Amino acid sequence: MNKNVEFIDWGLTDYQKAWTQQEHLFDQTVAVKTENRTNGTSKQTPNYLVFCEHPHVYTLGKSGRPENLLLDEEGLKDKQATYYKINRGGDITYHGPGQIVGYPILDLDNFFTDIHLYLRTLEEAIILTLDEYGIRAGRYPGYTGVWLDADNEKARKISAMGVRCSRWVTMHGFAFNVNADLDYFKNIVPCGIDDKDVTSMKRELGYALDMEEVKGRLKVHIASLFKMELF
Repeated sequence: MNKNVEFIDWGLTDYQKAWTQQEHLFDQTVAVKTENRTNGTSKQTPNYLVFCEHPHVYTLGKSGRPENLLLDEEGLKDKQATYYKINRGGDITYHGPGQIVGYPILDLDNFFTDIHLYLRTLEEAIILTLDEYGIRAGRYPGYTGVWLDADNEKARKISAMGVRCSRWVTMHGFAFNVNADLDYFKNIVPCGIDDKDVTSMKRELGYALDMEEVKGRLKVHIASLFKMELF
């Protein structure tokens, strides 16, 4: 098993460009697995952990409902936002500046072949990162993602999850609201959930965070939980 993972930070990058790059890395990994199976070879499959931010964009998962986007084309232009229907799980979500978007492109044969454990592990990394800032977070039964006050009527989501997994290779991932402009969530029914709030670290703490510092702490927790070696 290859637990070496290449870390890449794409910075602020167009969503379509990032999706194309993800697909390229995903296809490369799947191709190695296919070659190993077909030819009886044992080449190591690559693993990647990508962080980035996106300009304002709404993405709809393959099981999502288009009516959960509350803007028409003119409304999207007014908000300087774009919209994509994509091939991950989940419903609609928002990506924008001030949000850490993580795209782990991992061959889970190198770690563990359990997609539910994979999602819970990503959630745990974010929960541990929030704890370092004094924010107590957890899970909401029946939903993915990371939540605050999940056990009462003040439940609010701080990180959304949506992944694709084929041949145990993952893509897409998570969106973690650090300094994100939460007003953009008012233009959708986030993740198809119309009775729960969305929050950010900035809203909870009352000040803007250093994005690079938060990224660094999150990276450490992901690497530790997956027992991966980042380079």
